[in-house]
Amino acid sequence: MNIATTKERLLQYIDYLGISKNKFFQETGLRRGFLDGDKLKSSIPDTFIATIVAQYPELNIEWLITGKGQMLQSLPCICDADRGVPYYDVDFAGGFIEIYNNQTITPDHNIVFHPFSRAQLWCNVTGNSMANLINHGDIIAIKELPNWHENVLYGEIYAIVTDCLRTIKIIRKSKKKGFIKLSPVNTAEFDEVEIKTTSVIRVFNVLGAIKKFF
Repeated sequence: MNIATTKERLLQYIDYLGISKNKFFQETGLRRGFLDGDKLKSSIPDTFIATIVAQYPELNIEWLITGKGQMLQSLPCICDADRGVPYYDVDFAGGFIEIYNNQTITPDHNIVFHPFSRAQLWCNVTGNSMANLINHGDIIAIKELPNWHENVLYGEIYAIVTDCLRTIKIIRKSKKKGFIKLSPVNTAEFDEVEIKTTSVIRVFNVLGAIKKFF
């Protein structure tokens, strides 16, 4: 059932965030009084709505005002606040490990995109070995896979760090003991390779890829 008023939908969103009204007021800088009252019959002024959406860019403004669509945006958005997943303007095949191993480095900004909210970070893709699934210039959302030997799903796409390379490939089983296969999507230009499992340092789930939109 559609919630009747903008204020009621806003309260639903605050509940979704799992924060108190006081925390909401602190984060937005809005006065406390405009959410008072049990019936919440009045609407929210446009200036307040603009302030709310600026603080919470994943909130779908059309849903907030009209109740149409979904609560959360279906498109990614940039957020400079302490929300979303950090994006670093580095290539996975380039300076990624330096960023990943140094948590004091500040990301360029955060990306708010609900489908990939489990990611640890976003970074850039270079090369065409995974085209047209993941293309040169895309950005990927990744999350480290712990105990990858036990948890890897063969046939899925991963970002792999070895002692001599960083690459994004499909991991497949090898007939050779102690080896895995790294398979490209673009087999017209790139070959499958086999590497020793002992050379693998880290494996990351690739939760998804999007075109760079900023």
